[in-house]
Amino acid sequence: MNNKILGDKGEKAAAAYLKNHGYIIRDTNYRTKTGEIDIIAARGDMLVFVEVKTRGSYAFGLPSEAVNLQKQKKIIKTAQAYIQAERLYNYVYRFDVLEVLAPKSGGMSFNLIESAFEG
Repeated sequence: MNNKILGDKGEKAAAAYLKNHGYIIRDTNYRTKTGEIDIIAARGDMLVFVEVKTRGSYAFGLPSEAVNLQKQKKIIKTAQAYIQAERLYNYVYRFDVLEVLAPKSGGMSFNLIESAFEG
């Protein structure tokens, strides 16, 4: 399975995982000129910007290790644009990383890292 297909599969599964854990999905694959946010969700008065990282194995390290400082800065700028465009000034927000492990043998596992970085 190529990386694009694996990533898409992981993002769909991640959205379902979040829904099953009480999150309301507000938007997916939100794009601006500054970047993209995989999932924007709400839970209570918390707005959560979720970066989904899907891997078939841990052979190249943890999925969250791919969310480096440069990627974080892009996500933060894109989140600021979303907050402004949607006028969501009354929300508290955080940035999470959701690791999805999807081995070829089947099944998926999830690791939600809340407040993975500061914005």
